[in-house]
Amino acid sequence: MKLAFSTLGVPGLPVPEVLALATAHGYHGVELRAHPEEPVHPGLAPAGRAETAALFRDAGVEVLGLAGYARVAAPGDDAPVLAEIRDLLRLAHDLGAPFVRVFPGADPDRPREESDAIAARRLGTAAEDAAALGVRILLETHDSHRTGADAIRILGPVGHRQVGALWDVMHTWLGGEQPSDTFAALAPHLGYVQVKDIASAEDTAPLPLGAGVLPLGECVDVLSRHHWDGWLCWEYEKRWYEGAAPLPGLLDAGREHLLRVLGEAA
Repeated sequence: MKLAFSTLGVPGLPVPEVLALATAHGYHGVELRAHPEEPVHPGLAPAGRAETAALFRDAGVEVLGLAGYARVAAPGDDAPVLAEIRDLLRLAHDLGAPFVRVFPGADPDRPREESDAIAARRLGTAAEDAAALGVRILLETHDSHRTGADAIRILGPVGHRQVGALWDVMHTWLGGEQPSDTFAALAPHLGYVQVKDIASAEDTAPLPLGAGVLPLGECVDVLSRHHWDGWLCWEYEKRWYEGAAPLPGLLDAGREHLLRVLGEAA
C-alpha cells in the first residue's frame, strides 16, 4: 500500500512546502483539500493548474485526489450539485488526480429512500463526465451515510465503474461497523482509505496515529488479507482543531506507525 497525507492537516500551506514535507517524510502522495481557503481549488486558473501539476511531477509525488465538498444526497435542485462535481472533475483531470471526494449530506428529516435515490441519480449523471475525463468520483463514508452499509445503498444502484467509495475509518467506527463488514460492503467500489486517530467518540480532535482508539490495525489487516494494495491517506483534521499539534512534526512517526501496522498484517 502507498501512503499519503491530506492538506487538511496543513491548512493554507503553499504547494511547494506541502511537497517538501511529502518528500522529506517519505509519503508517496498528497490529498488536496479543494476549497477556496487553499492554494488549489476549482477556481484556480489554467496557468496555476499547469504549474501545480508540474510541481508534483518534478517532486515525484502523486496527487492522490481532490477532497471536495459537494453533497450528493442534499435536498434541492440537481444542477448546482452536478456543476460543483464537474468543476472538481475538471480540476482533477488538469492535475492528473485519479479521484475526487464527495460527501453524502442527506437531510435527516427526509425519508432515507428519497435521499438515497437523489444521490444515486446525481452520481449516475456525473459518472459520464467522470468517464470522459478519466477521473473517479468517490463517496466518502461520512455524515448521513457513515458506514459501508449506508454507502452501498447509493453505490449499488449507481453501478458505474467511475463512481466508488472512500473509506473514512473514523466514521465507520463511529457508526458501529466492524472493519471486516465495511470492507465486505465497499470492496468492489473502494478507491482509497482515510486513516486517522481520536481519543473517543466524544472527543474527535486529531491525535498522532496509534495514540487513540480507532482500529487502524484491524482495518489494515482486513485490507491485507484481501490483497488490497491501494492508498492509505492520513487525514489529520488540523483545520477544524486549532489546538491540535502541528502535523509536520508528526509525519515521521505517522509513517512509521503505518509501516509497522502493514508489517504486522503481512
